Amino acid sequence: MRRLLIGLSVTFLALAMVLPASAQNRRERKILWNSQYNYEIEPVGVGQDGTKVFKVWGYGKKVNDAVMNAKQAAVAACIFKGLPGGAGSAPTPPICSQPNAEQIHADYFEKFFEVGGKYLQFIALTNDGEPAGADRIKMRKGYKVAIYVQVMYDALRKQLENDGIARRLDAGF
Repeated sequence: MRRLLIGLSVTFLALAMVLPASAQNRRERKILWNSQYNYEIEPVGVGQDGTKVFKVWGYGKKVNDAVMNAKQAAVAACIFKGLPGGAGSAPTPPICSQPNAEQIHADYFEKFFEVGGKYLQFIALTNDGEPAGADRIKMRKGYKVAIYVQVMYDALRKQLENDGIARRLDAGF
């Protein structure tokens, strides 16, 4: 009987310690969901020189909104987060390696990522049709879709360097 009580006590203490640490309330989930750094990217291969090819996920109430969000996330990932390696491609560091670059140059990036903004000129190729199958997931309040994109990485880097947002590669230390 004593062993049973000790076993139950240890189990209860372990659950009391683990459950609050992993539980997320609704507000935390919303912050995580809306985070500007929440990009889901999967490398799919090596593109032509100066380009990056990968699969990116986007979210929206309608499928077309999710596709546009995915295009925006593709360019934003190249600028702020970098790209993971895999499928024959090497990992790529972010173009803006400066911490908090998005907040420092907030006016520039607000205009850059506005609807129909300049970011679209750096997406060379997408599968613009409505995604289907595993690339289109119906969620409670909208859709999560995946598209394949080819971002003109070198041109994007050059544009940000010319605008004074990113540091030039030939700049000294």
